[in-house]
Amino acid sequence: MEILKSSLMHCLFCYFLLWLSFLFSYTNAEVHYHNFVVQATPVKRLCKTHKIITVNGQFPGPTLEVRNGDTLVINVVNQAKYNITLHWHGVRQLRTAWADGPSYVTQCPILPGGSYTYRFTIEDQEGTLWWHAHTSWLRATVYGALIIHPKEGSSYPFPKPQREVPIIIGEWWNTNPQTVLRTSMITGAAPNISDAFTINGQPGDLYNCSSSKETITIPVAAGETILLRFINAAMNIENFIAIAGHKMTVVSADASYTKPFTTTVLMMTPGQTTDVLVTMDQQPGRYYIAAQAYASAQGVPFDNTTTTAIIEYNGQPSTKGQGLLPKLPTLPAFNDTATATAFTAGIRSPSKVKLPEPVDEHLFFTVGLGLYNCKPNQICGGPNGTRFGASMNNVSFVMPRRLSILQAYFFGNPKVYTIDFPAFPPVQFDYTGNNISRALWQPVQGTRVYKLKYGSVVQLVMQGTNIFAGEDHPMHLHGYHFYVLAEGFGNFNAATDTAKFNLVDPPSRNTIGVPVNGWAVIRFVADNPGAWLMHCHLDNHLTWGLAMVFLVENGVGELQTLEPPPPDLPRC
Repeated sequence: MEILKSSLMHCLFCYFLLWLSFLFSYTNAEVHYHNFVVQATPVKRLCKTHKIITVNGQFPGPTLEVRNGDTLVINVVNQAKYNITLHWHGVRQLRTAWADGPSYVTQCPILPGGSYTYRFTIEDQEGTLWWHAHTSWLRATVYGALIIHPKEGSSYPFPKPQREVPIIIGEWWNTNPQTVLRTSMITGAAPNISDAFTINGQPGDLYNCSSSKETITIPVAAGETILLRFINAAMNIENFIAIAGHKMTVVSADASYTKPFTTTVLMMTPGQTTDVLVTMDQQPGRYYIAAQAYASAQGVPFDNTTTTAIIEYNGQPSTKGQGLLPKLPTLPAFNDTATATAFTAGIRSPSKVKLPEPVDEHLFFTVGLGLYNCKPNQICGGPNGTRFGASMNNVSFVMPRRLSILQAYFFGNPKVYTIDFPAFPPVQFDYTGNNISRALWQPVQGTRVYKLKYGSVVQLVMQGTNIFAGEDHPMHLHGYHFYVLAEGFGNFNAATDTAKFNLVDPPSRNTIGVPVNGWAVIRFVADNPGAWLMHCHLDNHLTWGLAMVFLVENGVGELQTLEPPPPDLPRC
């Protein structure tokens, strides 16, 4: 009896401690208020000044820093001449799909002179995410870091670094990116490639007319370990990244901790983030951080320039001169798919994962480019007098214009979209072959969604195609993170490729590159009601229609139900 009483008291004490821990965690959560003013700002790069769209006049935009469990309230005032929305890339947005941001999917855009307040809570996420515009090509200059620290009293699962520095890779045009997009849409041709890549908004001193004063410099002390939070905000190209003389230990990707591994090069697609620890263990000096293109599509023009920042050990002269030039790392060739694949394969969850099962929805989506035949009186500047298109399962996604998909779903308007997005390709063919029938080159346009029941386990094969040109497609799923079970080349074969699945420690991502002429398999639980865009994060492909929407139904009870729309939700 005494033993029983003792055990009971021990259990009560454990519950009391658990309750105190929960209470401490809850009461220490903060609400962060920000005002984001979207405006045109004159910016000079590469000896040319033109007005770009910024937030609060900053390029890149403000860095947001919060803790796991905190709430963000961000009032966006649009003083620019373009419609705009903001997307909080990688944030789960549990039950708050109205704050997700993609134009005409979860909201109508904020009109010039209008405003909208995004309200959402960070739940069980830590690491590096980012935010960016999700209307037209405004994200070329409208973006910034979103850093999520552990809760008060918690720590990183790796040695605490002495300092942390966000490193954002971007793309720069010497003209208005909106003009680049508009010209492409009129002609049907591919958009002009960028004039430079940037690191934290600066091209670096390897470009003509870009001096060392305009190059980002990171002062460091010998022997210290710093955490570099890499974000790829590039528009239309993937990137290799390296640091001269220094190794990087990857500890997190897409705000999910990883099994640490050491590498000399990163490959990141637009949309992805990677956190690395770097120890300053070299001879005191100046060392370049450099990024250049990984261009997987054969014969397609790309920006083949190199952007740089400088790691500068304390005490090193910062004036350029003989012997003071920073050391440049050796980067892979632009088409080094083997290195890109090896890096991606190195990312794993830190421990054994409890995968959701059994699978309720087995889906197979093709992803790739297409070409439209030229119609009479139409301008067609694409290959052989065609216009570029892109699709998933041969459906080229068309954004609605008079109401967002989420509004239409919530208010029961059936005319905005249809629920017939195909679970499998309507026609099966040799997806990665070299002689694909011309009859398969033209996708069908439509605003189609795929419905998912709340709580269903989804396993999705994304299969790249070789129509016009095979390419590595970075696919991003809004409102979710997912486990990447496997990747491979050629056509996916369930009979043989299922045996390659990593069912032990697959990584958790929100953006994954579907390999050039290959496939990727992901799995997730549809536990977040709302309308969730899935799309290629190469923005020219999104513009051409490489997207679809999952419509996740409500579950049971308030905690499984989409919140009602906020009163200031913009109207179309």
